Amino acid sequence: MKRVVVTGASSGIGAATVKRFAELGWQTVAVARREDRLRALAAETGAHIIVCDVTDEAQVARMVAEVAETGGATGLVNNAGGAVGADSVEHSSNDDWRRMFEVNVIGLRTVTAAMLPVLREGAGQTGSASILNLTSTAGHDAYPGGGGYNAAKFAAHAVTNVLRLELAGEPIRVMEVAPGLVHTEEFTLKRLRGDAEAAAKPYVDVTPLTAEDVATVIAGAFEQPAHVNQDLIVLRPVAQSSVFHTHRGPLVPKA
Repeated sequence: MKRVVVTGASSGIGAATVKRFAELGWQTVAVARREDRLRALAAETGAHIIVCDVTDEAQVARMVAEVAETGGATGLVNNAGGAVGADSVEHSSNDDWRRMFEVNVIGLRTVTAAMLPVLREGAGQTGSASILNLTSTAGHDAYPGGGGYNAAKFAAHAVTNVLRLELAGEPIRVMEVAPGLVHTEEFTLKRLRGDAEAAAKPYVDVTPLTAEDVATVIAGAFEQPAHVNQDLIVLRPVAQSSVFHTHRGPLVPKA
């Protein structure tokens, strides 16, 4: 059995990840809040869909019960997350920080903790299971205006490392993919509160990663032999040397 649960699956990297797993022959469970988008994804991929807000413990418990009742799972992709605002630490909002921690950190922990018994059962049947947390390069390098998002993704990175230590000795690998500049239809637009002009600026004169690029790497990590654990994969476009430097314009060899 190869069955994977993907959170935050209604758009962007989550939806692309469900599609990529389906292409590789995996059974997929797509989890998100927006039922209409999930239904469209199911029509395209055959995914089993579950409407769930990962910040609501009762909804998560019901989601996991449904996963167990409909075939279990051997994989979990914690993709649900997001950024709110780009204000300084001094001028940012505690409400924005709470929202980011609720989904990026506490939601990740809630889903993981609830899913572990299901994954253990799957590992008992197949010999292995996998957890992959989608973080960000913002969880490895801080930048001005990153404040709450940096803090949340640094925390998600730490949780991933702790979980790997705590599961040592079990046939459950724990992996992390940390993308840099990715252009999806919603991430930056939501972060900048619907300001389309500002949301377009990071992608001017540069070829960013796409959701499909990231999905290919995520699914590829699951497709590795069971004894291979890709602890941390940092993924950036070639034009982005770091969170502080993105080359804009053509990429050409030096003379």
